[in-house]
Amino acid sequence: MPLRLFNTLSRSVEEFVPLDPAGRMVRMYCCGPTVYDFGHIGNFRTFVIADLVRRHLEFKGYAVRHVMNITDVEDKIICRVRETGRSLAEYTGGFEAEFWKDHAALNCLRPHDAPHATAHIGEIIGLIGRLTDRGLAYRAADGSVYFSIEKYQAAGGRYGQLLRLNLDELRVGERVKNDEYAKEAVADFALWKARVPEDGAVFWPSPWGEGRPGWHIECSAMSMKLLGPTFDLHVGGEDLIFPHHEDEIAQSEGAGGQAPGQPFVKYWLHFAHLLVEGRKMSKSLGNYFTLRDLLVKGCNGREIRYLLLSAHYREPFNFTLDGLQAARMALARLDDCHARLAEIAAGATGGTSAAAAGEANPLLAEFTTAMDDDFNVSKALAALFDEARVMNSAMAGGKVTPPAAAARLAIWDRLLECLGLAIARTAEIPEDIAQLAEARQAARRAKDFDQADTLRDELKARGWTIEDTAKGPRLKRL
Repeated sequence: MPLRLFNTLSRSVEEFVPLDPAGRMVRMYCCGPTVYDFGHIGNFRTFVIADLVRRHLEFKGYAVRHVMNITDVEDKIICRVRETGRSLAEYTGGFEAEFWKDHAALNCLRPHDAPHATAHIGEIIGLIGRLTDRGLAYRAADGSVYFSIEKYQAAGGRYGQLLRLNLDELRVGERVKNDEYAKEAVADFALWKARVPEDGAVFWPSPWGEGRPGWHIECSAMSMKLLGPTFDLHVGGEDLIFPHHEDEIAQSEGAGGQAPGQPFVKYWLHFAHLLVEGRKMSKSLGNYFTLRDLLVKGCNGREIRYLLLSAHYREPFNFTLDGLQAARMALARLDDCHARLAEIAAGATGGTSAAAAGEANPLLAEFTTAMDDDFNVSKALAALFDEARVMNSAMAGGKVTPPAAAARLAIWDRLLECLGLAIARTAEIPEDIAQLAEARQAARRAKDFDQADTLRDELKARGWTIEDTAKGPRLKRL
């Protein structure tokens, strides 16, 4: 079954066909973080789902070129730089480093390229110059440069490809305040913002005077430099559809770099909003969580990732602390079955038989079909849990041979890797937990069962349980 996804551009589910004539290379862009603060879980739902999209494409055999930008200059950043007295690079560099730590904690693959806006000022200025030369951009009295929606449409461009818009109904109060300089029309947006005293040392020279780029033009310049004037897939949160992504299309296609009949991007994938405890996330409501807030509460990145993936990407998702506990229990069920299969598979000699490998294929097919259906993760997970139930029953009855277990385990590992939920290995057990387990085992050998029970209780209090099996004790997260 081919991969099908909901393309915001066509407002319909479409079969995914790469632009690559050989059908193997996929070029993908994700709007990345604005590094002015720690990322919150709403941000990270976008990055986790983008990672899932990449992983499934690679699972299907595509070679993915994944680009995610770093916005390291914009209004909030400039305000923070002014307030702290730090340099732009120093301020954004610290938060970027923390972002990558959080990104890794959620087991997200590092993008192949993570371009910074400040490192691409030349490309940004060049793109604005092309728009100016084509008559689609103009310089205002204060030195700022704007993109003209009216001139773009007069030249044959269509503004409102992702979201149907009535430009006549747009009002100044509905636009981003910092784009309201001296533009000619309400819908026009800033490409280059003239330097003002509040910008301090954050500015660059340009043909239009000192200033800095607008937010929208940054993504167009970086994505087209690294992926070309037309590429396969652009992903991001649904809050970016308008104006950010709509403006990206207008300025990118307005620059005229695409071949005749080709779009800036073929497929647009947008992810729904995240609620926390049923409400929009807000610091004033006490439901605003960064990743580190949740880690301090005793959660781990794998549990958080599972919960963020558990609802369909196009459905608004309600993130709750109870949901994290449910995620922990769900992963424990998968981990337990995986561990039992691994114990049996350890007795296999040589490769798995063709029959055993064939027996595992229905799970692979069911999982792949679910994921190919517009990334239906809940159905894919259901296939795994059904498999765990069947295999636990078979293993309890002694009906699973080592070769069959090895074949099943190979499939499980592929599917969990596709989801970014690979089973934690023994080496990942914290050292203090491993020491407690060893102390309990020593107490059992010494027949000090009271001490062994005390140590078991201490492990439980720290979120671990220990099972005594024929092959020795086995630690599991609760």
